[in-house]
Amino acid sequence: MTILVTGGAGFLGSHLCEYLLKKGERVICLDNFFTGSRANIEHLTANPNFRLMEADIINPFEIDEKVDQVYNLACPASPVHYQFNPIRTVKANTIGVINVLGLAKKHKARVFQASTSEVYGDPLEHPQKESYRGNVNPIGPRACYDEGKRVAETLFFDYHRSHGMEIRVARIFNTYGPRMAKNDGRVVSNFIVQALNGDDITIYGDGSQTRSFCYVSDLIEGFHRLMNSDTTGPVNLGNPVEFTMKELAEKVIAQTASKSKIVYKPLPEDDPRQRKPDISLAKAKLGWEPKIALEEGLKRTVEYFRSL
Repeated sequence: MTILVTGGAGFLGSHLCEYLLKKGERVICLDNFFTGSRANIEHLTANPNFRLMEADIINPFEIDEKVDQVYNLACPASPVHYQFNPIRTVKANTIGVINVLGLAKKHKARVFQASTSEVYGDPLEHPQKESYRGNVNPIGPRACYDEGKRVAETLFFDYHRSHGMEIRVARIFNTYGPRMAKNDGRVVSNFIVQALNGDDITIYGDGSQTRSFCYVSDLIEGFHRLMNSDTTGPVNLGNPVEFTMKELAEKVIAQTASKSKIVYKPLPEDDPRQRKPDISLAKAKLGWEPKIALEEGLKRTVEYFRSL
């Protein structure tokens, strides 16, 4: 198949491109390089089945060959990046998504939306099931992303209902691994970079807030299974093993043998206090669950950041 991956030079996108090429597919990677990096895909450029297009989904774009599937991963995904230009973040999730859906419709391609656990906001239900409608502040500093992704889901389902398009929607929970950007402000990369530099490890809040961390290869396997299943979604994809921020910081210190100390700062506005996926649906419909434990995933991620 010929598969378009928007945001293909990003953290998740580059792993997905690599995975699809190993499956023998032809891959068109589209990226505007706002948060994506050429270094992430450099090793793929010699592959004759790989094609790079520099473009922004906010602007109308064409693909001059038949596309069978589209994975839409084009959107800044960390608070530092999506709050840098919140209006462009909203545009990526509205105008950009309409452009992606329009292209998929024209090519009669199945189209996948990388949605997010952020659609649940600061959840009042724990763990979060797909049926939970969320607790999001529509005017807060995170809304450009949270509400943007909610609108993106709306657009996907409206195109599905109105045009009979084949859609797949995944709600992604915290993911980590090699090729995370070291300046993206995500907790795993923050802690590792601080520990390797011997700086204080910064925890926002009292350290009791939780996240569930899925290693990138597990997530990409989930993407592929969902795209090639009969399930429209939304489907939660994440690791249901929950850790506090303090536990994560301690694990990173142990993995890096760092002398860093933990310091605490105020929790940012609308930062969720608990986050854990219920993955019953992914298990039942896709036969999927994560395999890589946090200790093993952190070891691989620390090695990557050391190499930088």
